[in-house]
Amino acid sequence: MIPPHAWGDLAFFGQNWPAIRDRLEDCEWLPGPDRIFAALQATPPEQVRVVILGQDPYPTPGHANGLAFSVAPQVPLPRSLRNIFTELRDDLGRAPRTGDLSHWAAQGVLLLNTALTVQPGNAGAHAKWGWDKLSRQAIAKAQNHGPLAFLLWGAHAQKAAAGLPRDQDMVIATAHPSPLSARRGFFGSRPFSRINGWLAGRGYAPIDWSC
Repeated sequence: MIPPHAWGDLAFFGQNWPAIRDRLEDCEWLPGPDRIFAALQATPPEQVRVVILGQDPYPTPGHANGLAFSVAPQVPLPRSLRNIFTELRDDLGRAPRTGDLSHWAAQGVLLLNTALTVQPGNAGAHAKWGWDKLSRQAIAKAQNHGPLAFLLWGAHAQKAAAGLPRDQDMVIATAHPSPLSARRGFFGSRPFSRINGWLAGRGYAPIDWSC
């Protein structure tokens, strides 16, 4: 559970992480110590071009892999991710073959949950532990390296990122892709092609969302 070196200067790791780490020693939690900082390990701050904020890891054992919305290749698609792929196919014609989104992260998509741990079977159990400070500080650090595209699905993500986007950043804020809300503005929003167009207009390589 060692913080990634590239992000290690964030105030969170000196001010909040020790207390959270102590609490984790006394309970069962997901996704496990080797994946807790997977999103930060996969995408260093200078490589971030797109920010997708999730809420917390999947509470089903075997599902959470440390990247927001992502699951291991052999895991059936959760309902929200299935809807994300449906919109991706409608938007660009293709979607990944599995729910493993690590290829997105390798291209500069920061797949960061606002809480990095969860109690099995109890979504949101660690949401008030202070994890939110990490997500805001990480985004601010990434902004030091250039404009970002924010993909904010649902009220939680929009609240978590409030005040962070700047004039030079892009913001796509829609309903969450969950089955309860996807038809209220998520479907048909075409976020993937819009982000790629924005990136290309600034001289950045587009994201290959299909891999």
